[in-house]
Amino acid sequence: MAYDEGLAERIRDRLGEDRAITERRMFGCLVFLYDGNMAVGVTGDDLMVRVGPEAAPDALARPGARIFDFTGRPMRGWVVVDAAALVDDGPLTEWIARGRAFAAGLPPK
Repeated sequence: MAYDEGLAERIRDRLGEDRAITERRMFGCLVFLYDGNMAVGVTGDDLMVRVGPEAAPDALARPGARIFDFTGRPMRGWVVVDAAALVDDGPLTEWIARGRAFAAGLPPK
């Protein structure tokens, strides 16, 4: 599955020059890691966000969010946000901040 390079570039712009951020292509997706922990990514035209199990119910209540079910088994603590909900920069910036904050709270790998 190819990923939306335009969305990937928008993410890069928001993450800036933070040396803790790296990116990696995995399973046809592009993921952004904070100190080695996945934070956000692009799958197809949509955004994957790691919010953590406790924050998942709140995240799923937001427009365009759904359970991340990449392999047929839902991934706990992850959501996917539809591209249509990311047209404006505000929601994209907020989602990236959520994913980055969660990953930053984990021990570095």
